[in-house]
Amino acid sequence: MRPLRFYRRMQAMGKRRNARTYAAQFLYGYDIRKNAEELDRDLAEFWQMAEKGDEPIRRFTEELVRGVVSHREELDKIIRSYAEKWSLERMSVVDRNILRLGLYEMNFREDIPPVAALNEAIEVAKVLGGEESGRFVNGILNRAMQDLKKTLR
Repeated sequence: MRPLRFYRRMQAMGKRRNARTYAAQFLYGYDIRKNAEELDRDLAEFWQMAEKGDEPIRRFTEELVRGVVSHREELDKIIRSYAEKWSLERMSVVDRNILRLGLYEMNFREDIPPVAALNEAIEVAKVLGGEESGRFVNGILNRAMQDLKKTLR
Protein backbone atom coordinates (compact mmCIF):
# COMPACT_ATOMS: atom_id res chain seq x y z
CA MET A 1 0.00 0.00 0.00
CA ARG A 2 1.30 3.45 -0.87
CA PRO A 3 1.24 5.67 2.23
CA LEU A 4 0.44 8.94 0.44
CA ARG A 5 -2.48 7.42 -1.44
CA PHE A 6 -3.70 5.82 1.76
CA TYR A 7 -3.71 9.07 3.73
CA ARG A 8 -5.48 10.92 0.92
CA ARG A 9 -8.21 8.28 1.06
CA MET A 10 -8.36 8.62 4.84
CA GLN A 11 -8.92 12.38 4.53
CA ALA A 12 -11.82 11.82 2.14
CA MET A 13 -13.61 9.31 4.39
CA GLY A 14 -16.10 10.06 7.13
CA LYS A 15 -15.05 10.13 10.76
CA ARG A 16 -16.52 6.74 11.65
CA ARG A 17 -14.87 5.08 8.64
CA ASN A 18 -11.58 6.69 9.65
CA ALA A 19 -12.06 5.22 13.12
CA ARG A 20 -12.81 1.79 11.66
CA THR A 21 -9.72 2.00 9.49
CA TYR A 22 -7.59 2.95 12.49
CA ALA A 23 -9.16 0.11 14.48
CA ALA A 24 -8.37 -2.40 11.71
CA GLN A 25 -4.78 -1.15 11.57
CA PHE A 26 -4.37 -1.45 15.32
CA LEU A 27 -5.94 -4.92 15.39
CA TYR A 28 -3.61 -6.01 12.58
CA GLY A 29 -0.56 -5.05 14.64
CA TYR A 30 -2.08 -6.46 17.80
CA ASP A 31 -2.71 -9.78 16.02
CA ILE A 32 0.82 -9.99 14.62
CA ARG A 33 2.40 -9.30 18.00
CA LYS A 34 1.08 -12.44 19.62
CA ASN A 35 2.52 -11.29 22.92
CA ALA A 36 0.53 -8.06 23.16
CA GLU A 37 0.57 -7.40 26.88
CA GLU A 38 -1.16 -4.22 27.81
CA LEU A 39 -3.94 -2.84 25.64
CA ASP A 40 -3.78 0.71 27.05
CA ARG A 41 -0.04 0.96 26.47
CA ASP A 42 -0.36 -0.49 22.97
CA LEU A 43 -3.10 1.99 22.09
CA ALA A 44 -1.00 4.89 23.40
CA GLU A 45 1.92 3.76 21.23
CA PHE A 46 -0.39 3.37 18.24
CA TRP A 47 -1.68 6.93 18.61
CA GLN A 48 1.88 8.23 18.82
CA MET A 49 2.63 6.68 15.42
CA ALA A 50 -0.72 7.28 13.74
CA GLU A 51 -1.79 10.51 12.16
CA LYS A 52 -3.91 11.64 15.10
CA GLY A 53 -7.55 12.18 14.42
CA ASP A 54 -9.81 14.30 16.51
CA GLU A 55 -11.18 13.07 19.82
CA PRO A 56 -14.43 11.49 18.49
CA ILE A 57 -12.42 9.41 15.99
CA ARG A 58 -10.00 8.31 18.68
CA ARG A 59 -12.79 7.47 21.15
CA PHE A 60 -14.76 5.42 18.59
CA THR A 61 -11.58 3.64 17.44
CA GLU A 62 -10.76 2.63 20.99
CA GLU A 63 -14.33 1.47 21.67
CA LEU A 64 -14.12 -0.80 18.64
CA VAL A 65 -10.66 -2.11 19.51
CA ARG A 66 -11.59 -2.87 23.11
CA GLY A 67 -14.79 -4.58 21.99
CA VAL A 68 -13.02 -6.78 19.45
CA VAL A 69 -10.25 -7.68 21.90
CA SER A 70 -12.70 -8.57 24.66
CA HIS A 71 -14.89 -10.70 22.36
CA ARG A 72 -12.11 -12.14 20.20
CA GLU A 73 -12.68 -15.82 21.01
CA GLU A 74 -16.39 -15.56 20.31
CA LEU A 75 -15.76 -13.59 17.09
CA ASP A 76 -13.24 -16.17 15.91
CA LYS A 77 -15.77 -18.92 16.56
CA ILE A 78 -18.32 -17.07 14.41
CA ILE A 79 -15.77 -16.57 11.62
CA ARG A 80 -14.89 -20.27 11.66
CA SER A 81 -18.55 -21.20 11.36
CA TYR A 82 -19.01 -19.14 8.17
CA ALA A 83 -15.59 -19.39 6.54
CA GLU A 84 -15.94 -22.69 4.75
CA LYS A 85 -12.61 -24.16 3.67
CA TRP A 86 -10.72 -21.27 5.29
CA SER A 87 -8.96 -21.56 8.63
CA LEU A 88 -8.30 -18.36 10.56
CA GLU A 89 -4.58 -18.95 10.17
CA ARG A 90 -4.90 -19.20 6.39
CA MET A 91 -6.72 -15.85 6.08
CA SER A 92 -4.73 -12.71 5.59
CA VAL A 93 -4.20 -10.91 8.89
CA VAL A 94 -5.91 -7.81 7.48
CA ASP A 95 -9.02 -9.71 6.35
CA ARG A 96 -9.23 -11.66 9.60
CA ASN A 97 -9.23 -8.49 11.68
CA ILE A 98 -11.69 -6.67 9.44
CA LEU A 99 -14.01 -9.66 9.84
CA ARG A 100 -13.62 -9.49 13.62
CA LEU A 101 -14.37 -5.79 13.53
CA GLY A 102 -17.44 -6.17 11.32
CA LEU A 103 -18.80 -9.06 13.35
CA TYR A 104 -18.23 -7.17 16.58
CA GLU A 105 -20.28 -4.25 15.28
CA MET A 106 -23.00 -6.51 13.92
CA ASN A 107 -23.35 -8.61 17.07
CA PHE A 108 -22.45 -6.36 19.99
CA ARG A 109 -23.12 -2.75 19.02
CA GLU A 110 -26.79 -1.83 19.31
CA ASP A 111 -26.09 1.65 17.93
CA ILE A 112 -24.80 0.32 14.59
CA PRO A 113 -27.17 -1.35 12.13
CA PRO A 114 -25.73 -4.63 10.82
CA VAL A 115 -26.12 -3.44 7.22
CA ALA A 116 -23.96 -0.41 8.02
CA ALA A 117 -21.35 -2.61 9.74
CA LEU A 118 -21.23 -4.89 6.69
CA ASN A 119 -20.88 -2.03 4.21
CA GLU A 120 -18.23 -0.29 6.29
CA ALA A 121 -16.20 -3.50 6.68
CA ILE A 122 -16.24 -3.99 2.90
CA GLU A 123 -15.03 -0.43 2.33
CA VAL A 124 -12.24 -0.79 4.89
CA ALA A 125 -11.23 -4.09 3.26
CA LYS A 126 -11.00 -2.38 -0.12
CA VAL A 127 -8.65 0.25 1.33
CA LEU A 128 -6.46 -1.93 3.56
CA GLY A 129 -6.75 -5.40 2.08
CA GLY A 130 -5.75 -7.18 -1.07
CA GLU A 131 -7.48 -7.27 -4.42
CA GLU A 132 -10.10 -9.82 -3.32
CA SER A 133 -10.52 -8.64 0.27
CA GLY A 134 -13.76 -6.75 -0.30
CA ARG A 135 -15.47 -9.77 -1.81
CA PHE A 136 -14.08 -12.15 0.79
CA VAL A 137 -15.25 -9.97 3.70
CA ASN A 138 -18.61 -9.42 2.01
CA GLY A 139 -19.19 -13.15 1.56
CA ILE A 140 -18.57 -14.06 5.18
CA LEU A 141 -20.27 -11.07 6.80
CA ASN A 142 -23.30 -11.32 4.52
CA ARG A 143 -23.83 -14.93 5.57
CA ALA A 144 -23.41 -14.00 9.22
CA MET A 145 -25.84 -11.10 8.89
CA GLN A 146 -28.55 -13.37 7.51
CA ASP A 147 -28.50 -15.36 10.76
CA LEU A 148 -28.69 -12.36 13.09
CA LYS A 149 -31.65 -12.13 15.38
CA LYS A 150 -31.74 -8.32 15.53
CA THR A 151 -33.11 -5.77 13.07
CA LEU A 152 -30.76 -5.37 10.13
CA ARG A 153 -31.35 -1.66 9.50
